[in-house]
Amino acid sequence: MVQSTRMMNRGAVLAEVFRLAPASRKQIAEATGISTATVTRAVDSLIEEGLLLEGSEIVSENRGRRAVLLDVVAGRSYVLGIDLGASNTRIIVADLLANPILALDEPTPSDLNAPELAEWLATEVRSAAGSNWPLVGAVCLGLPGAVNRTNRSISNAHHLTQVEDSRFLQRFQAAVQKVVMIDNDANLALLGEQRFGAARTSPTAAILTLGTGLGAGIAIEGKVLQGERGLVGEFGQLPVGPLGTKLEHMLTGPGILRRAAEAGVELHSPAELFAENDKGGIETLRAHFDHALLIALTAITVSCEPNIIVLGGGIAKSLTSSLHRYESALEHNLRMSPRLLPAALGDFSGALGAVVASLHAVYSDLGMQQESLADLPVSQTLTPEAIRRVQGGRSAPRPFQPEPIIR
Repeated sequence: MVQSTRMMNRGAVLAEVFRLAPASRKQIAEATGISTATVTRAVDSLIEEGLLLEGSEIVSENRGRRAVLLDVVAGRSYVLGIDLGASNTRIIVADLLANPILALDEPTPSDLNAPELAEWLATEVRSAAGSNWPLVGAVCLGLPGAVNRTNRSISNAHHLTQVEDSRFLQRFQAAVQKVVMIDNDANLALLGEQRFGAARTSPTAAILTLGTGLGAGIAIEGKVLQGERGLVGEFGQLPVGPLGTKLEHMLTGPGILRRAAEAGVELHSPAELFAENDKGGIETLRAHFDHALLIALTAITVSCEPNIIVLGGGIAKSLTSSLHRYESALEHNLRMSPRLLPAALGDFSGALGAVVASLHAVYSDLGMQQESLADLPVSQTLTPEAIRRVQGGRSAPRPFQPEPIIR
């Protein structure tokens, strides 16, 4: 019992330093309700472990006393957040305080088979971490499909089916030689927007991503819902169109182009659907899109009554000026409407959410209690501006030579 209490105090002190740093022992004691003597013992132990360091002195309490400020050794460990998409792959390397070290935005070589794609991704990840690779404490991978939490299988990844092959995850984990956490990319995008983006003020929120595929994530009271089989939020599977056409096929880029071709309307890109033009049939196509999007937004609203729905993905960028119309339609139909906001983190929402998940895993391994992780990391360094400053992506994927597959 003594050992358990000591470890709980240690975890509480560590979490508070991460929350307040730089901070004095007295500030930590006041914030945690733990005695100064107990805080001092925990701090001394954490300094010895190389987790904390003593910095500058400050005058405190108007009595001329000096207090030593404590800070986190941010470079003691690093994490990787990965968002593997059908079109692009985004990777962020961050330290213990969520300071971004490097960000990559690479075209995904979707023509590779499952083992080859895994090897390519492992090469990119290890290269991104560089000399810090031995210090990487956690890796989180966002995938465009439903993630089964029981057996870690992937389904419904229609635009990147290689990840459904069990060899993909096996080969990737073997190549990086680290435990890899996985989740649906929309779930991680919502986590990123709740910690650093548009949904920061809303514990109950949702995200709808519209791009090559359709994804959705739901959070209630700050917890992103996953489901045992990962099907929570898979609204794209709803059969809402003629002859059971799935919602995803009416709202995604490939779906828009396919429906335009069927209607005899020439569109060179999905973005043309939302531009002002006089192409014959465009108004009908846009009306069908708007109706399908309203179905998706209604389904999300009645499922959890979110205060905010964040819209992300390439197609969502074309909808910013129309969000008030969708809010009005929801208000008319449901007598209430969540706020509809564009993703504040842009294309890196999913990778940033994966960073948060990775950091939580590291924090837990360091002894912080689960209930203390909800507002961590508190750093505001993971902003789009900071990501741009450390971004080192290339315009084309590096040549990849797959290793022979042993059968």
